[in-house]
Amino acid sequence: MAAAMGKARIAHLFLTLFLLVSLIHVAFCEIKTLKIVSDSRPLILFEKFGFTNMGHVNISVSSVSFSSSLSSPDPNLFSFFLLSQESLYHLLIESQQSSQFCPLTSHYVLNLLTFKGLDDNLSSNRSFPVHVPGEYSLFFANCNPETLVTMGVRTEMYNLDNSGARDYLPAGQTQLPSLYLSFFLAYFAFLGVWIYVCYKNKLSVHRIHFLMGGLLLMKALDLLCAAEDKHYVKVSGTPHGWDVLFYIFQFIKGVLLFTVIVLVGTGWSFLKPFLQEREKKILMIVIPLQVLANIASAVIGETGPFLKDWMTWNQVFLVIDIICCCAIIFPIVWSIRSLRETSKTDGKAARNLAKLTLFRKFYMVVVGYLYFTRIVVAALKTIAAYKYQWVSEAAGECASLAFYAVMFYMFQPVAKNEYFVVDDEEEEAAQAILREEEFEL
Repeated sequence: MAAAMGKARIAHLFLTLFLLVSLIHVAFCEIKTLKIVSDSRPLILFEKFGFTNMGHVNISVSSVSFSSSLSSPDPNLFSFFLLSQESLYHLLIESQQSSQFCPLTSHYVLNLLTFKGLDDNLSSNRSFPVHVPGEYSLFFANCNPETLVTMGVRTEMYNLDNSGARDYLPAGQTQLPSLYLSFFLAYFAFLGVWIYVCYKNKLSVHRIHFLMGGLLLMKALDLLCAAEDKHYVKVSGTPHGWDVLFYIFQFIKGVLLFTVIVLVGTGWSFLKPFLQEREKKILMIVIPLQVLANIASAVIGETGPFLKDWMTWNQVFLVIDIICCCAIIFPIVWSIRSLRETSKTDGKAARNLAKLTLFRKFYMVVVGYLYFTRIVVAALKTIAAYKYQWVSEAAGECASLAFYAVMFYMFQPVAKNEYFVVDDEEEEAAQAILREEEFEL
């Protein structure tokens, strides 16, 4: 019975790690320094990295100690090892075939540093070349049962370029600094065009247009900081403080984006100068959730899977993102229903038809944007080869830029906005359309 339970526990552990490694898309590639205290986990995942044929792993451990309540632990059964993405599934199968399975005995793993090789100060600093290109995960295995491990760990994973310089971004993400900089320039130009349009039609500018301009500015600054962050990680392994600015602008941008979508979806500042109580409640829900989502994002980005609660933070971020995406749809639906009801009584068919058409288009654009960035982009990250991880980032940024362009075009400040188009012939045609079509979503 105990053997069966042990086998089930090991199989469950490897299945969890298999899913974890498969779903990790953020590269925790900069130099990491951490302290592990009285940790009994059989396996600890540190990083996931894409290597070229000139890859290297540096591992430094210090102040190592371990204790067990059962027997004297074997130092050879503590080890750091690399595991390729292709071998991960095979290791999972092996773990299900033995109740006392230790990954260090598998020929699929590349053992790097065992506690047997520690010096007199119970520390070690080793560098290992990686000559076979691929995506690898760095693990620490503790195959001594019921043993607590304490140690300081410093890891570096990098590739060498043709000039011999270190590149701390994994293969497939080394293009990200240039990619983010290009999109920063695109949004900066977008902001210039928006300022020009608002100035040219200043008599039609509403408060929401200033918020939309602020959103463009925050998005541009977010991308600029992301470019600088990745650049310094690429060349030095540390972000030099740009990660702090990145998280600040990412937070402001996230809150502004959901706020603008909610306000535009309710028709605030276009159709009415105030928000109804239920619309205020949506904002009161979305904004605090965005605060929590950005805290989770910062924890995920600044730590790594070696943190015991790292998977929990990922789940928190995912749940919050789903809730926010669902919440911002409701105001648009409410506006469409309200306009449909109004069209039956106020006698302004053409105006109501224009409003209904605009809001239905906006509804479809928002749903399409959320579907693409949350599902299609995630699918691209999963199926793309490790050398082309930048493609999913490019696809996500292209989708965001297209969404911003469509939304800003639809709700730009123009003297003859679709909200206010009224013509006698259009009025009669609109009445016929409203009688024939219910504008169901």
